[in-house]
Amino acid sequence: MKKQQLVFILALFFTTMMSFACSDDDNGKPVENGTEGEETEIPELPGFIKGLDLSYVNQVEDHGGIYKQEGVAADPFEILTEKGGNLVRVRLWHNPSWVKDIYGDATPVYSGIADVAATIERAHQNGMAVLLDFHYSDTWADPGHQDVPAAWKNITSLDVLTDSVYNYTYEMLSYLKEKNLLPQMVQIGNETNPGMMTTNTPEGFPDLNVYDGNWSAFGQVVNAGIKAVRDIESQSDSEIKVALHIADPKNLEWWMADVINKGNVHDFEIMGFSYYHIWHTTISFDQLPGLVSDLKSTYGKDLLVMETAYPFTTEYDDNYGNIYSSETAPLEGFPFTIEGQKQYLTTLSQNMANAGAIGVIYWEPAWISSGMKDLWGTGSSWENCALFDFDGNVTEAADYLEVNY
Repeated sequence: MKKQQLVFILALFFTTMMSFACSDDDNGKPVENGTEGEETEIPELPGFIKGLDLSYVNQVEDHGGIYKQEGVAADPFEILTEKGGNLVRVRLWHNPSWVKDIYGDATPVYSGIADVAATIERAHQNGMAVLLDFHYSDTWADPGHQDVPAAWKNITSLDVLTDSVYNYTYEMLSYLKEKNLLPQMVQIGNETNPGMMTTNTPEGFPDLNVYDGNWSAFGQVVNAGIKAVRDIESQSDSEIKVALHIADPKNLEWWMADVINKGNVHDFEIMGFSYYHIWHTTISFDQLPGLVSDLKSTYGKDLLVMETAYPFTTEYDDNYGNIYSSETAPLEGFPFTIEGQKQYLTTLSQNMANAGAIGVIYWEPAWISSGMKDLWGTGSSWENCALFDFDGNVTEAADYLEVNY
């Protein structure tokens, strides 16, 4: 190992362990899995995933959001489990220190490792499996934003970056393993259409942009993350599935072919994709099942709708502008009503089951309006897409979870 690599890895390890040392106190939430003298049974991945991304719940609750069932305050994890939800997806950012810039130093680091551990604990205690979403960024990663974590900005060697991704992934999972909170699925990157760490890159940073043909470098880094998952898996008693993730079904065919053949990435079980009708219009709603079926047959990988959502109204419950606004046209046959939202999710789930996909995950169904803040506003830009109404009551749209697909 080169001296440069060794120095960097030791620095990364020290930084990571220091964050662990203070993260539990910062977060203010328990992360032990089960109460004293009682061990929570770790759930397995379900046959058909009826998933829910609940990454924002801790933050919403900390800032006044109240979830209800028929007017009575209740735990949203319990509510959605009782409805039939069987998997929770939770995102992990590398070092989202900007959260403290918004709230102040006494604030938990939301979507940091301690907050993630608290979410996993809540999921497991309610019998739901977990998908851990590594963004490999300090903030949102998506097709247009794949920012380099601040801690890695001085890296100029692909080998050092590869080691950094391996060690970071390994340490995060090791931390969870020690708390009996390992996820049942891990995704390496979030909506990685262009690759990872491709925006706001400093001069000399390794180029992982696959749009420019850098599949080999991207594949090397992805394989490092996968190896970390496999090494932790080998030390545990349970299987961990590995997933990749891109946005828009139109990109699935070429991206899967290139990541396997050009990136030399083979050791993954699941190809996840985001599908939002507001942006993803090339492959129609009715064409989606045929595409999924064909890709499953061609590549022998499981397909998973890793993100989707649909509005029950275009009204809003706060002053934070909604992403799905009144300018958005509904899909034919699925009006922007609670019933239309339910029928969209029921139909999509059944279509995916018929096509051989392994499930559908709803993105942030519990992001109701509250006093929580992000980089763009206070409240929620998604409350009209939640499975809870503006009074915090779970709606009948969540009944799509009760169906056996």
